[in-house]
Amino acid sequence: MTQPEITPIVVPQLAALMSLAVMADAANTPLEGGEDPAFGSVFWRTLFCADRTPTKGMVLGIAEFGPMGTLLPHRHGPAEIYFGLSGAGIVTIDGVPHPLGPEIALFIPEEAEHGTVAGPEGLRFLYVFPRDRFADVEYRFSQA
Repeated sequence: MTQPEITPIVVPQLAALMSLAVMADAANTPLEGGEDPAFGSVFWRTLFCADRTPTKGMVLGIAEFGPMGTLLPHRHGPAEIYFGLSGAGIVTIDGVPHPLGPEIALFIPEEAEHGTVAGPEGLRFLYVFPRDRFADVEYRFSQA
């Protein structure tokens, strides 16, 4: 008995989508932030964002804190993920402190109040939002 011949079917649209990989180079992405006291002293680099890159559905960036730097307590509608890259700090989520450092991931539920304080050596972490653009995330800072 012979095997039937299998003919691959190529859908042009699918082939085109598969070739749309996007690369971001953090070293060549400008720092933002650090100037608005409402945020604290955090800086960030937005790597994937629909108004800057041909991407949609997720925003990815790197938050960067100097020694004892801060991101003040706030809330926003989408959930968020942090993934520690270097340094150390504390992320307080709804009043509960969580350590953040290299290889540690934190899931922050939507509308959870959260803020960050870096340790003496500073802190760097990835952040991810399930949105097309960073501007789609409305930060609402807690009252002091």
